[in-house]
Amino acid sequence: MRSRGWSGQWPASDEEAITRILDAADELVAADASVLRIADVARALGVTRQTVYRYFPHPEAIRLACAMRAADGFFDRLAKQVGGMTDPVAVMVECVASAVERLAGDPQFEALVTARRHGARAVSLTSDTALTFARTILHRFDIDWEQHGFDTAGLDRLAELSIRTVHSILVDPGDPAREGAELRRFVAGWLGPAILYPRLARAIDAITAPGVSPASPMRY
Repeated sequence: MRSRGWSGQWPASDEEAITRILDAADELVAADASVLRIADVARALGVTRQTVYRYFPHPEAIRLACAMRAADGFFDRLAKQVGGMTDPVAVMVECVASAVERLAGDPQFEALVTARRHGARAVSLTSDTALTFARTILHRFDIDWEQHGFDTAGLDRLAELSIRTVHSILVDPGDPAREGAELRRFVAGWLGPAILYPRLARAIDAITAPGVSPASPMRY
């Protein structure tokens, strides 16, 4: 039974399975941009619909993943742009602000984030697929995340917070919409404290750990 799935070429990992699903979806959308059905994706891959559902709960989620993958080249360029920068606040502010500038007005992305308004299924920008994509972007930067207090769970939270920030600004950019330096100052006000918090919390934990004597009060 295992050899019959995936047209006899079983993926070596979940990442490969996702890639092949997205490849098939891109081909189907190119043939008919208005329609994308799970059944058609499954048929193209030689798997059951349940196999596709394991990775994507509905067609809109596949469209989102395809859109995110298409933006991958943009994030490659962004990683080069901030290459050598090791300040996580500066890097993440530039990343989020640039993503907002890149996606604003993009018809495919706007259709996804405004789906609920038009009665269509809303797409979660914090799905497992979206977060996995966001984490891969974080690891492209020249930042020692562990040094700044981020473990795997912490990076997951930062990825989610970054995606939610991009989504919020795109849905309601303000009137007038912020751009350039003003946009980056606004993003820094939201993301900056969250990025600095893990390192600060770790320092406080070290100071207040059992067996550590409190410092003597300073005398003036």
